[in-house]
Amino acid sequence: MIEKNLHNPLRLIGRANRAFARVVEGPLRELGFAMSQVPVLVTLKKAGALSQAELARLSGVEQSSMAQLLNRMERDGLVERVADPSDRRSRLISLTDAAIQQLPLGKSVMDAVSRQALTGFSKEEKEQLALLLLRVNVNLDSAIPAVDG
Repeated sequence: MIEKNLHNPLRLIGRANRAFARVVEGPLRELGFAMSQVPVLVTLKKAGALSQAELARLSGVEQSSMAQLLNRMERDGLVERVADPSDRRSRLISLTDAAIQQLPLGKSVMDAVSRQALTGFSKEEKEQLALLLLRVNVNLDSAIPAVDG
């Protein structure tokens, strides 16, 4: 099986991603998070309050999925919509205090699983893997058609 996947390592990347998601799913759920929310949570933590369109772009979530995701996150007390000070007709999405308090615990869960996944890798191997995956992402990003906006 491994030999067959060596011809298409992207299958292995997908398999690793799915396994990672399965392992962290339960502990994240106990903290009030879902794996699908992680890109949004991380983006808001780094960037602060954003419009829905900007949040979708920066987090890599499809605009069509973002509205439903935000509705669930707002219902669960993770995000809030606040008036945009520069345009009262617009709303900005921001993290709630509850989400901000829980995020470090969620990060700890994901970091622990990452360490487990990379057990036995040398520092150099981890760096090489990261560099190779960055190249894969750059190549794939350049293959995504530009969206007219």
